[in-house]
Order: sequence, then structure tokens, then C-alpha cells
Amino acid sequence: MPFDFITEDLDFDVAFEPTKFSEKKYVINEKTGDYIGVVGNSFNCASHPDFFGGVHDTITESLGESDTNNMNITYKTARNNAWALMDMTLPEVTAKIHTDRHETTVSQRIIALHGLDGSCSNQVYFGAIDFFCTNGLIRGEYDKIRRKNSALFTMDRFISELEQSRNDFYNQVEALQHWAVTPMPSYDVKDVLERIIKSERKAEKMYSLYNQETSVRGRNVFALYSAFTNYATYADERNGFSLRNTGKDTQSQSMWSREQEVTKWISSPEFKQLVAA
Repeated sequence: MPFDFITEDLDFDVAFEPTKFSEKKYVINEKTGDYIGVVGNSFNCASHPDFFGGVHDTITESLGESDTNNMNITYKTARNNAWALMDMTLPEVTAKIHTDRHETTVSQRIIALHGLDGSCSNQVYFGAIDFFCTNGLIRGEYDKIRRKNSALFTMDRFISELEQSRNDFYNQVEALQHWAVTPMPSYDVKDVLERIIKSERKAEKMYSLYNQETSVRGRNVFALYSAFTNYATYADERNGFSLRNTGKDTQSQSMWSREQEVTKWISSPEFKQLVAA
């Protein structure tokens, strides 16, 4: 059965063709005939529709209509459509986060990553979306499910994680609410940022972004986290973290790398010290 939620640019089968080097082969977009990668001879993969269709069907079957009704799906692509990210938001699974100055709604978020050129393994992440500013909120180091890229992608562990995903989401909400009521006036925020980010220049820009967040959310750890996720969501004059134009089709991949940066920052000892009970 065809997957109806794929975008046209990702709706293609994959073919391979030998290169002049005996240990490598080309990856080809069968619909356009474009050569989109060079991989090892043993490499194999499912198409984007097959992989994302399997993830989508597993989510809807495992979580049920009550959770997945009105699910919003968006895609990001890079590397001439060889790399793709499916971002799913579940607006029926929500909770509110309150600071002393602000209230926002977060919703469960599931991200699936797929590569046809060996640029990534099959991966699924769990997190949330902040509807106030549409920032993606990825939790820490335990949110990732990896599978080696293959035509026979199995869903056994993924199904097990999905069964726990609602509880995990509300555990995340509990942590975010704790951050929202944890003040930061006793800390030198700029110094903390330099120790977390390891870059004085980036820490300076993040400190400016944090101050923007505090004007709405107040001076708390959640405002700092919102500054982090803003950095991972936007790359323009809104936050001062524009991407350098390299002339290559890698912007979406670079933004995903920012989300991975944020997971490292919030898993750091310095950030954990801020939110320690």
C-alpha cells in the first residue's frame, strides 16, 4: 500500500550502478535519473517512502487514533534528497508549561531520519514541540533509537519505545516544568554558557538570545533551554545564528546537527547542576 504522506521530491525508488572502482557503487534516484551518492558495494537501503511509511504506520498502529489524530508531518531534505528527516507532531498529546510570567503548550514530537547515501543510519528520536515559538525540544542522550540502514528495517525496538513514549513525554513535561520554576539569578549565566558551549563567541550570542527569552518567560532555566532550542530551530537575523552559505545542499542537515548540539548541552554536568533539585 503506498505511503500517502510523502512529499513529491522524496517519492522515488532507489537504484544502484557500479562505479569504475570495484568496491563502490552509485546511488541513483530512479525517477529523475540523478546520481545522489557513492556507497560501498555491500550498502543497501529502503526507499524514503518505504522507510517513512513503515515508521508512520507503526506509530499510528501502536499509539492509536486518539493520539495520532491530526498528526502534522513535515519534511526536511539535504544532499539532493538523499538525506531526509520526517518531523511528526502529535497535537492531541499536549501539556502546559508555566513560568511566573508565561504559559506555553508543548506537544509530543517524533523525528525519523533516513539516508540513501550512507550519510546516516536509520534513526528515530522522541521529543516535544513548543507551540509558542515552534521550537523543537529534544531531550537528552536517551531519546535516540538507531538501526543500521538496510532494506529490512525492523521495528521491534521502535514499537517497544513507542509503548513508553506517552509516559516519556509526560516525564519530559515534568522536567520542563521543574526548569520553568528554577530561577537563575544567582548564577553568572555568561560564565555557565561558556563552560557548556565551549566557545566564547557562541556563548556571547547565546547569552543575548537568553536575555530575549527572559523578557517573555522570566529568568529561569526553561528560558535558557528555550534559547538553546531557538538556536536549533532558526538560522537568521531573528536569533543571530545564521548559517554560513557553503553553496552545498546541507542546510537541513546542519540544522539537525544543531539539535544534536542542544542534546549535548542539556546533558552536560554544568546544565544538570543548574536543574538539580
